[in-house]
Amino acid sequence: MRDRATAELEECRRVHPTLGESPEGATWGYFELGPLRIISGGSDERWEHVSVSCHDRTPSWEEMSLVKALFWSDDETVLQFHPKRSEYVNQMPHCLHLWKQRKKNHVLPPGELI
Repeated sequence: MRDRATAELEECRRVHPTLGESPEGATWGYFELGPLRIISGGSDERWEHVSVSCHDRTPSWEEMSLVKALFWSDDETVLQFHPKRSEYVNQMPHCLHLWKQRKKNHVLPPGELI
């Protein structure tokens, strides 16, 4: 994850009604970008995490790619998980999550398969 929020991300920083505010420059906190509601942080020291939701629909691939670019550099691989059904946690409809394991490069399938 970036060490510091970009200017574009900083413009989107808001005070969350229950989580409160985050300091300028931090990459954790609550952000609003158009219809996107973004919460970053709250992960343990092993994982970086960003959740992205819209009020009445699920974020698109393009929107998730934009969020990835705001929080991580182009050379970092970030994942979306599809766990087994018995482990689903759905606390908010229309919400997707981006994850990156800290200090580790994720192994990917061969490029021609992606």
